[in-house]
Amino acid sequence: MPSNVQELRPKSPETEKITINLGFVDLGHVDLMVKDGFYSNRTDFIRTAIRNQLERHADVVKQSTARQGLDLGLRNYTRADLEAARRTGEMLHINVLGLATIAQDVTPELARVAIASVSVLGALHATPAVKAALADRMR
Repeated sequence: MPSNVQELRPKSPETEKITINLGFVDLGHVDLMVKDGFYSNRTDFIRTAIRNQLERHADVVKQSTARQGLDLGLRNYTRADLEAARRTGEMLHINVLGLATIAQDVTPELARVAIASVSVLGALHATPAVKAALADRMR
């Protein structure tokens, strides 16, 4: 980055890396589909397979999301959000399907007094200190 350009906020990755184990025959089938041009690479094949399964079960996922009261997508909790919760005495229940982010300037102490519970299906981005402070509240 040029010296006169300053990054205002680091960009969060839009994906999370996972690791899977496949049998040799299944992996061979994936490689064959890639070799024959059906998919650009293994990752493309796996993403497509996952999306197809999620689409296939969309109704069940939608019902479960509603039943569990999950916020769907990206949810960012700022220092101001947590300070407002602390002022009102109402603790937050973080319940997200997707990505939940707790701002970098949130202290572990503020997180403990403002957040009652954390349940994230997907990924939680927060400082290691905040994650440690909330460890007993994560479901």
